[in-house]
Amino acid sequence: MGKDEVRGEVDLTNLDQPLFDGAEATKRDLVDYLDGVHERMITHLRDRPLSVVRVLRGQKPFMQKNVPKYTPPWVRTTKIWAEASRREISYALCDDRRTLLWFANQRAVEYHVTLGLAGDVYRPTHLVIDLDPPEGGDFGLVVKAAHLVRQALADSGLAGAVKTSGSKGVHVFVPVDGRAPVDDVAAATRAIAARAERLDPAVATTAFIVEDRDGKVFLDSTRAGGATVVSVYSPRVRPGTPVSFPLSWDQLDQVTPAEFTMRTALRLLGDRDPWAEEMPEPQRLADDLIEEGRAIPVARVQAMQEGKRRARARRE
Repeated sequence: MGKDEVRGEVDLTNLDQPLFDGAEATKRDLVDYLDGVHERMITHLRDRPLSVVRVLRGQKPFMQKNVPKYTPPWVRTTKIWAEASRREISYALCDDRRTLLWFANQRAVEYHVTLGLAGDVYRPTHLVIDLDPPEGGDFGLVVKAAHLVRQALADSGLAGAVKTSGSKGVHVFVPVDGRAPVDDVAAATRAIAARAERLDPAVATTAFIVEDRDGKVFLDSTRAGGATVVSVYSPRVRPGTPVSFPLSWDQLDQVTPAEFTMRTALRLLGDRDPWAEEMPEPQRLADDLIEEGRAIPVARVQAMQEGKRRARARRE
């Protein structure tokens, strides 16, 4: 095959160029991987406003939300008002192979999606807890914290699925039945994180300020609302190009995130979609869970106020 080719009606160019420094992969490897996983990946991208991280030659990686002017007319889009920038943003919806291949040709390495669907982006389909290890922390610590989250969910009558983040942490996804508005899902997420922390405060923390975490795993409960999370099967702009990979709870104790890369993932998956297999049915969030969470301040807001208080104390 030459350097350029057409696949799925998409013109692919410069396929033999390195993807990024340390990727151990070319643009062709990205296209081949995304094409190989496209049916499974699109199942989980479909109808969700998409942000991508692109890596253009000689430039730093950047997050793209608004679709560029040269986006083909066959790429579906949806408009969402962005309060922060006070403007309407036109997000792509990656609903088919052709769109995914077009993004791959644009050197879009990472695929981040909203937790709500395009029709009602602020009605989350999943509650998500992002487990973030301390600097230099061992993955074994993340696994311990993930099992605390699983236990807290079970104690609350809930079940979730787990995947590697494609970096050093894991994401726990809990499908919810759509009855709870976004503020209730956010409150329930805070309550689950707090319950998991109480199970073993030596391992897990909900402290948003990094210096308050004391070498523990951070249970990030802020992924509700308009926040995005990296999609399952998405590659990451990290050395070796790891991917966000679904695991069973039993597997979690036996793996390291670095095992799952653009080069290994297709072989490990075979023809399965473990994310679909492991995902429980949508569940109702209990009233007591939501009530408990409502009493817990939103971490970012609390951290901002605490940061200001500390700055004042230092000045005084």
